[in-house]
Amino acid sequence: MLLIRCPYCNETLPEAEFTAMLKDGVPFAHPTGTAYDYSNFGYAALGRIIANVAGQPYKDHVERELLAPLGMNDTGFKIIAGIRPLDWFGIEASYVNFGEVEEGPLAVESDGITGFGVFFLPAGPVDVFAKGGVISFDTDVKFQNLGSVRSDGTDFAYGVGLQFRLLSLGVRAEYEMFEIDHVEDANMISIGVTYTFL
Repeated sequence: MLLIRCPYCNETLPEAEFTAMLKDGVPFAHPTGTAYDYSNFGYAALGRIIANVAGQPYKDHVERELLAPLGMNDTGFKIIAGIRPLDWFGIEASYVNFGEVEEGPLAVESDGITGFGVFFLPAGPVDVFAKGGVISFDTDVKFQNLGSVRSDGTDFAYGVGLQFRLLSLGVRAEYEMFEIDHVEDANMISIGVTYTFL
């Protein structure tokens, strides 16, 4: 069953109720122009349009046509903090969560704390950068019906990227490689937004 966030409240709607809401018209939480209220109705409607055009559920279509060809069988996230005392050098620390990857009876979940030295090549509002450092990781390998094995340690990490800055805001794309025990391919491609406190 597909669950969709209600566009005007803190609950999820089963797909049939979302369809009924589309047929009946989407109610507003407040009279127009009187209050702000977050709505993700546009994303839910876009998902429905993609599903109707593709002739298959949105989730299946995105996995098959976008994620699988790119080799993206799992997603993760990271949170970065850093300092850039020189225009060409900075120091960053981050929390990285690689999510959980399942393959057959095996599931691997890993996360860690990183520390990097970052070398920048500034060219106007664009920075090209390379970084090297370490990751202190924690990995949980689960075997179906047999239990799990935990592993932790510290190993090397490195990456390259590109950042576009406009005043305090920046958009950043990077590729990072992490050497983690029991994880064959702990690499991360990320796109993020940064804010620099001046």
